[in-house]
Amino acid sequence: MRKSAPRSPATEPDLGLDPDFTTRILCGFIKSEVRRAGRSSVVVGLSGGLDSSVAACLAVRALGPQSVLGLVMPYRSSHPTSAAHAELVLGALGIIGERVEITPLIDAFSAISRPGSRVRLGNAMARVRMILLYDRSAENDALVLGTSNKTEMLLGYGTLHGDLASAINPLGDLYKTQVRALAEYLRVPPVIRRKRPSADLWPRQSDEGELGFTYDTVDRLLALLVDARVTRRSAIAAGFSPALVNNVMERVVRSQFKRRPPVVAKVSTRSVGWDFRYPRDWKS
Repeated sequence: MRKSAPRSPATEPDLGLDPDFTTRILCGFIKSEVRRAGRSSVVVGLSGGLDSSVAACLAVRALGPQSVLGLVMPYRSSHPTSAAHAELVLGALGIIGERVEITPLIDAFSAISRPGSRVRLGNAMARVRMILLYDRSAENDALVLGTSNKTEMLLGYGTLHGDLASAINPLGDLYKTQVRALAEYLRVPPVIRRKRPSADLWPRQSDEGELGFTYDTVDRLLALLVDARVTRRSAIAAGFSPALVNNVMERVVRSQFKRRPPVVAKVSTRSVGWDFRYPRDWKS
């Protein structure tokens, strides 16, 4: 019998998205996970950016506006439009909002720690914001809703115990370009959908400028390397430069520690994080 030729790995990334189906899946996820934790509401940090706006929209669809608290947490160097866009989302969704200026907290930290770089100061801002989110979650018996997307998580582009922290994350399996497509379906205000991605940690900071490549490009590459499981050689054959492929693969490998709980040394038969991951058989 004549053998068929082996199929070559896919070289065209699949970033297609059914927005209606995806929305129903993510809203069901939010509703079930919040209830599973014995809660009825969530707290979300609103930056005025795309990801947090989409996460808030999904939470409102899943739980209702009365069950979503949005925190706007500007620093003195934050661009004025960031808070303005966050408040635009608050008004559009009709959710409870609170504005907390983090400048006094960061200034007090800086006076003691004297961070010597913008990155360290940005990490402090991200972690202070998460402290406030978890404090409000305790006050309201709510869960912190994550806003990090798959691109950021794979590249390690975020602050551990800062913007990468959450109790549940509806966006973690969506690439940035897919979040943008979902934002259009959810009718996130156009001014937010069109703005340049930025964590707004210092003046004129942009995600793509800091990373050195665009989200459109890296999402296509990651979809091949991660989802299609193509090799480095195949990714280069698909048209990506060797330097970019090496850069992205190294980022993914080096940031693995950000995507999992601390590694526990195993000395028993059932260790947390190894064998005992979730007590699903204890409670329906």
